[in-house]
Amino acid sequence: MKTLDNQKVLLCPLGCGACPEVEFAEDQVRIGETGNLAVLTNDEWNVLVDLIQAGKLSKV
Repeated sequence: MKTLDNQKVLLCPLGCGACPEVEFAEDQVRIGETGNLAVLTNDEWNVLVDLIQAGKLSKV
């Protein structure tokens, strides 16, 4: 399996650079920005990805 450790993905549809990011670190995935951060375990992240890929979650 491909590892994403120590990678960051900016969630910025407008390209402004002031948007939240997804950060993959050793045993967790951090989503958000300072003061507004969600932290998922790798297993929780994988459940989220599985739900998206299975079509159970979609765009809002």
